[in-house]
Amino acid sequence: MEKDATTLLSTLGHPQRLLVWRLLMRRYPQPVAAGEIAEATGLKASTLSVYLSALRQSGLIGQERQGTSLLYRAEIGTANDLLDYLFSDCCRNRPSLCLSGVSDPLPSREGSAPMADRKLNVLFICTGNSARSIFAEALVRHLAGDRFNAYSAGTHPAGTPNPFAVKLLQDKGIATEGLRSKNVDEFQGADAPKMDFVFTVCDQAANEECPAWDGQPVSAHWGMPDPAKATGTDAEKALAFQAAYGTLLNRLRAFAALPVDSLDRISLQNAVDQISLDDTSAAEA
Repeated sequence: MEKDATTLLSTLGHPQRLLVWRLLMRRYPQPVAAGEIAEATGLKASTLSVYLSALRQSGLIGQERQGTSLLYRAEIGTANDLLDYLFSDCCRNRPSLCLSGVSDPLPSREGSAPMADRKLNVLFICTGNSARSIFAEALVRHLAGDRFNAYSAGTHPAGTPNPFAVKLLQDKGIATEGLRSKNVDEFQGADAPKMDFVFTVCDQAANEECPAWDGQPVSAHWGMPDPAKATGTDAEKALAFQAAYGTLLNRLRAFAALPVDSLDRISLQNAVDQISLDDTSAAEA
């Protein structure tokens, strides 16, 4: 692994290649089109092509084709191998030597309240915090409010929840009291609740650089189209909101059904990643 690690570290030692790889890690497990990567990073297509090729050759990312588009996805196995080498070999299984500035570098449930004995905090993030993340917050409270404290926030909050989103929730009999559009900064202060789960539900929010969350919560990207950008008649817009609601309802039903008190962290991470890949067509409820 030493030779491979040298190649991987050399590849990631370039600022722009690292930028691209970090974006794909944030978007994992969903693949991302080259054009979207270029837009998110501000890189020219020709330059990006060179960086993507280098990342592929080192095994850090994979490529797949959908129609005429080339999509790229982070190779988690390669990242895991590199981390295992750094921690197990270089640090001799003492990661605190390498991460001396990080509290609890390898999180464990030992010494903390078992997950089954407390309500877990879950945060949903999108750009405007007006529709998708609002749906998610309200749905978790409705489906599993006895086990989860649900929150939502935006990287660039719209100021108020979208009226179409609020009306749809009310029509479904889901409580909307207390829902508001707020900045993600509210949840990054010293007095903010510590999150157990953090989900991004829009691609733009996942593309943005954000500080690491305290406590290293389980996180996943559940991207979906923004219904607030739908055009046409009110009926056509309502269909877009119903589609987003249905997708989130299916995903959150699956999330609420997870046996979080018996799954280890790796299994839990794999489970929430898989939810984003499963068929999540709009639910009827």
